[in-house]
Amino acid sequence: MKVYRDKRIIILYLLPVLILMGLFVYYPLVQSFVFSFYKWASFSPVKEWVGFYNYKLIFSDPVIWGILKNNFLYAFWSTIFQAGLGLVFAACLEEKFMRKSQPFFRTVLFIPSLIAMSVIALLWQFMYDPSNGLINGAIHAIGLTNLNPQWLGDSKMSIYCCIIVSQWQYIGYCMMLDLVGIQKIDGELFEAATIDGATRPQVFRYITFPLMKESLLVTTVVTILGSIKVFTEVYVMTVGGPGRSSEVLATAMYRAAFKNDEMGVACAYAIIIFVLTFICAAIQLKISRTGQD
Repeated sequence: MKVYRDKRIIILYLLPVLILMGLFVYYPLVQSFVFSFYKWASFSPVKEWVGFYNYKLIFSDPVIWGILKNNFLYAFWSTIFQAGLGLVFAACLEEKFMRKSQPFFRTVLFIPSLIAMSVIALLWQFMYDPSNGLINGAIHAIGLTNLNPQWLGDSKMSIYCCIIVSQWQYIGYCMMLDLVGIQKIDGELFEAATIDGATRPQVFRYITFPLMKESLLVTTVVTILGSIKVFTEVYVMTVGGPGRSSEVLATAMYRAAFKNDEMGVACAYAIIIFVLTFICAAIQLKISRTGQD
């Protein structure tokens, strides 16, 4: 009887969360999935059933492969810099000679992640300005006056310019997560390795890195999922241009919904984003086998 009462209390505590999740997460998701099979406009009461036509329309457009490539580039470089370099920074800050100055560097590296991405995107947009921007100004200041890169105006460079902005903002965030993971490692392991004559790179390779599995899983999952859903920096800085060279899935969804008024196509894009994030998260969790060691 007591167990039954305890279960009811637990369910009562969970009920508000489950209701909110159902209303604001799962219901819109199911609704988007259903609407992706219709052709409809935002202010039209009429919805025409078209089946998989919206998905066929998306994947028959050659631009979709460039869009997926851009999201892949985001995920690839973000994993290297945010998850990888964030771990390296965290390991460096945990060295004994860095302990006193660690709070300063933690603050400096973490502050960008607290700033709204729209503000950061506008800041970098000014920096990339070919005429009055800080970057080209620095290039000219060192004597390379013949160089005048267009940065955001170059179809081959624009996506990489957007990727750089994301790395600058979120490396500190991943570093903070990794710092927590490193601090959970038993300090005696580091002391024993040092006594045995292990160098700092060897300590990092054979102790820090293997024991950071949980933290690395979190930072990698967060980074890759964020790369699939990336929107603000691309939209603010390039709106997917020039042409559609820096378009990503989220900006393509926005374009379909609010510029072309193709709400069914936009819902199809939303489902594609969901499926990709779900698959990536499931693969990473499977590979890591969290909690089974």
